[in-house]
Amino acid sequence: MVQAKMVFLTLPVKNLNASVDFFTALGFEFNPQFTDENATCLILNDTTFVMLVVENYFKTFTKKNISDATTSTEAILGFSADSREGVDTFVEKALAAGGSPSNEKVDHGFMYSGSFQDIDGHLWEVMYMDPNFVQ
Repeated sequence: MVQAKMVFLTLPVKNLNASVDFFTALGFEFNPQFTDENATCLILNDTTFVMLVVENYFKTFTKKNISDATTSTEAILGFSADSREGVDTFVEKALAAGGSPSNEKVDHGFMYSGSFQDIDGHLWEVMYMDPNFVQ
């Protein structure tokens, strides 16, 4: 079985500075070693990163058209929170920073999630799963 040591997701963005401002307002940090006028490296955790890449530069990585995330879904990016309240707080923070609503909150009892769209329309989900259920 392959186990990746690090994960890098790459997303096209319309305005890099606006994207940095949005994700900074959510509490994320960036790796300055991988940041220039074309891209920045958003740090999700010690081994997971999101490269935010200006659309024109992103086009140099693919021969395919870039989907418009405001009208099409290319992926849903998800990450965990420490509690149900953490889910709510993070989604509220994203909306206050300029994000938009995505779906209603989902409560399965053992699992709880909330979602939002970032300023480029990319879909994000924040979820909490009761650790007692996983065992």
